[in-house]
Amino acid sequence: MLKELFKIYPQPHKAQRKVFDRLLEGGRDTFFGEKYRLDTIRGPEQFAHAVPLHDYDALEPYVRRLLDGEDYILWGQKCRFFAKSSGTSSSKSKFIPITPDNLKKCHLRGFKMMLASYLDSNPQSRMFFGKSLTIAGSLSQDGSRGIFTGDLSGVLMSNSPKAADFFRIPRRDIALISDFDEKISAINRFYRKANVTSLAGVPAWNLLMIERLLELNGLSNLCEMWPNMELYMHGGTGFGPYRETFKRLIPSDRMQYLENYNASEGYFAFQDDLSDPGMLLTLNNGVYYEFIPLQNLEKAQRDAALILAGESSRGKYCVFDTIETVRTGVDYAMVISTNAGLWRYLIGDCVRFVSLNPFKVVISGRTKLFINAFGEELMIGNTDRAIEVVSTRFGVRVREYTVAPVFLQAGGAHQWIVEFIGRQPDVEEFADALDKELQELNSDYEAKRTHTHTMERLRLTVVPESTFIRWMESVGKKGGQNKVPRLSNDRKIVDAILAFCNGGTDFDRR
Repeated sequence: MLKELFKIYPQPHKAQRKVFDRLLEGGRDTFFGEKYRLDTIRGPEQFAHAVPLHDYDALEPYVRRLLDGEDYILWGQKCRFFAKSSGTSSSKSKFIPITPDNLKKCHLRGFKMMLASYLDSNPQSRMFFGKSLTIAGSLSQDGSRGIFTGDLSGVLMSNSPKAADFFRIPRRDIALISDFDEKISAINRFYRKANVTSLAGVPAWNLLMIERLLELNGLSNLCEMWPNMELYMHGGTGFGPYRETFKRLIPSDRMQYLENYNASEGYFAFQDDLSDPGMLLTLNNGVYYEFIPLQNLEKAQRDAALILAGESSRGKYCVFDTIETVRTGVDYAMVISTNAGLWRYLIGDCVRFVSLNPFKVVISGRTKLFINAFGEELMIGNTDRAIEVVSTRFGVRVREYTVAPVFLQAGGAHQWIVEFIGRQPDVEEFADALDKELQELNSDYEAKRTHTHTMERLRLTVVPESTFIRWMESVGKKGGQNKVPRLSNDRKIVDAILAFCNGGTDFDRR
């Protein structure tokens, strides 16, 4: 795997062109391929004019046919596994196809690359002298059609090589238990005396698992149970707000934290240098990348809707940046074409390149996960960083937060719903500091706060411990890869959480 990395990165453009050609070959004899005449396409620009930008709504009719048992709709293989992804802001679930090629040559290959890179950078690692604990989500089967749907982690665990079971816990029957509390109890019963050396998964649920294990065993930190712990492989949400809490719960000088950019749609990047937050973009694992500058996204989506409706692509904004034309410091909406049959698919993530040699990115936000109710253009990267900085300054720990606009007669403000772990700070002082930190991080927010006075100071609402977890459980989203959206342009999530807290009015503090 390392030889592959070293071979690819001196010639990244060649690697992407090879992926591009293989994707066209794998998709040309499908329903989608015949519709868009993939067999006639000779290059990326022709591809951009021939195949419109797709979001999930545009791709769903094809996915629905796959779920009904049809074959060769999007990719030239039978597809029996689907990663089910559902947000708390919508009742609509997304079913992302995972073909055999996508499973082997994207997801598992990317993970192997990450492990090879980590071991090369850490030759003294004893990670594989012990077990890796992964909290997988559940997986269910439609017996009549042989279709499996569930969390990506469940799909990957069910299809990983049998040899992986030697290094990974819990065993598959425990890992796929749907009830989160029952799963943690089983992990404690069977593995509290195991030699666990690494963890993997979404921070919120790993944090809850650690706290529960410590409670069950009367311990103060995880090193008392698993003293050889050395690595936590995380992803799915920004780690900054959780970092200090993990350090307190795993107080080991050996402990390291490695970020993966692994989604239901594919394995895209990983940290190859743990001192550098930039993640190395995987360029040779079945994903062809395009990038839309965030300020152009609305136009791209508008023109795509016209093309999908039958209009010509001539004169439309449909040719996007590739790795040949991207720049550092620009927020891009990422577009992917993959060996699962996702064609020019708008994944919903925003990335920013921090290096072009090699190509490294950080996740700067979500295309739908930002607040721009008053022209402030606040991104998830701003809020994660602000909460991390201010929490450290006040010596407190934040478990979760979510933010929404407050619409006032003249202008507005942001309402922050925050859940602390243990000691809480003075609400007014914390709100002041958080507001000032956001102004330091985001000039648009600063302008709306201080120059035009369009916005008032943020409003901080503190909710009791376990509120977020209990609310997630109440809406059927406990465990797996589920997470609460941290930013929203509407008040659905905030109002739902406040309503869950006995109507919310008792918790509203300015």
